Amino acid sequence: MTDSRRHRHNLFEDAQSLLVAPLIFAFAILLLREAGLLTGGTVGIAFLIHYLSGWAMGPILFAVNLPFYVLAMRSMGKAFTIKTFLSVSLLALYTELLPMLVDVHSLHRGFAAIMGGFLAGISLLMLIRHKTSLGGLGILVIHLQNTRGWRAGKLQMAADCLILAAAAFVRDPLSVGLSIVGALALNLVIAVNHKAGRYMGT
Repeated sequence: MTDSRRHRHNLFEDAQSLLVAPLIFAFAILLLREAGLLTGGTVGIAFLIHYLSGWAMGPILFAVNLPFYVLAMRSMGKAFTIKTFLSVSLLALYTELLPMLVDVHSLHRGFAAIMGGFLAGISLLMLIRHKTSLGGLGILVIHLQNTRGWRAGKLQMAADCLILAAAAFVRDPLSVGLSIVGALALNLVIAVNHKAGRYMGT
């Protein structure tokens, strides 16, 4: 058996990742929303719209990601696009269901920022390892890297900075500061655990 076949994820492994990872991220969203915080990426855009309009997060998450699937098909292929669509759809569903299952009576905002960031990072790490994502800006930066040669990491960081800067217009300075702490916690999980050659699943 070749190396690639020995480490290839089977259908069950992909399915559990698609089911579990969005649920973990939805719990991160619950913590951040209860604390009045937000994060970067497309989820951060959805948070901004949510705070400005009062609309439900789930439908916003689903709608904001729709334009990016065309880019995903071009840059990442059919399998990645289908799995990403399923992940985003489940995230939108879980985001609406979790508040019916979890009632938060007391929550330290600093803990919510850090734990929300850690949980979001763990969720994204699971999805990355199963060759999928939660769509949106992640797809765009990969597309620009593939077509223009721009560095995806730097683009993602710049986009997150803009989103968190925009939060200053809808949240108070302490909320923005805590949101930045949460974003740093998220990126720490990815930076430490996602390194080439360390994990061989495909």
